[in-house]
Amino acid sequence: MNDISTKDLITPEELYLDLLKKCLTRRLFGENYSVLQSGRGLFQRSMRKVLRTLLASRNVDLVRHIPFDSDLRVVGHVPPEAETMLSLRFLDNLQSCITDVISHNVPGDLIETGVWRGGAAIFMRAVLKAYRETTRIVWVADSFQGLPIPNPERYPADAGDLHWTYKELAVPLNTVKANFVRYGLLDEQVRFLIGWFKDTLPVAPIERLAILRLDGDMYESTMDSLQYLYPKLSVGGYVIIDDFGYTVACRGAVQDFRAKWGIAEDLQYVDSVGVFWQRLRMNK
Repeated sequence: MNDISTKDLITPEELYLDLLKKCLTRRLFGENYSVLQSGRGLFQRSMRKVLRTLLASRNVDLVRHIPFDSDLRVVGHVPPEAETMLSLRFLDNLQSCITDVISHNVPGDLIETGVWRGGAAIFMRAVLKAYRETTRIVWVADSFQGLPIPNPERYPADAGDLHWTYKELAVPLNTVKANFVRYGLLDEQVRFLIGWFKDTLPVAPIERLAILRLDGDMYESTMDSLQYLYPKLSVGGYVIIDDFGYTVACRGAVQDFRAKWGIAEDLQYVDSVGVFWQRLRMNK
């Protein structure tokens, strides 16, 4: 699947989705500043600590000027205020998978497990709206309080994993809903599964899936998503995994699951991080 060039866009639907991708990744909006991190020297660290203390009461950050390069958005260098961490290339692939299941009438809903600020799920809803798909649901599954504390006894691959300590990954439900509202895409075709995957996915009221997008980072989160949702994926549907090339634990879960299920479909890279495959047969 190739990147989509603006010059190749000919329909209103394609133009709308292209614009939305550039908004979600902030490719259209060049930030001029970023929050300044502590320097290496003791004097630099001390001075910045003093300045931050003085500015904190006014809710002001110490920032530095940075150059803007829109091409970096294509490969995933997304600014911190964006609604998604995905690259434009990844969003192009997601769009291609969704339009393929629509054009071939592959039955089922769409789901993202692990949504951060909701950007990818927002885009999934936008694709359905652009092509007037009114019967499919976009399921938004997340704890909305970050990642789980590792359970190394059950999942040794997660031993020492620190994702649960990353407070920036704990985006509240209200924030995600507000982001949907910002783009005019929060409606009855968006449903939320709130809680840990091990609790919500086994009982989720989902009959069939056409798109299964995983962004769980850890072995446990990835395996739970595959274990409970892959059996519901229609032949012709797609599995898209965000962290395969980023975390060893995620990659291990995918490889273990594919081996257990005898999945032989080609695993294709979207970019240096993400992979996907199309389900071509019923495995079990």
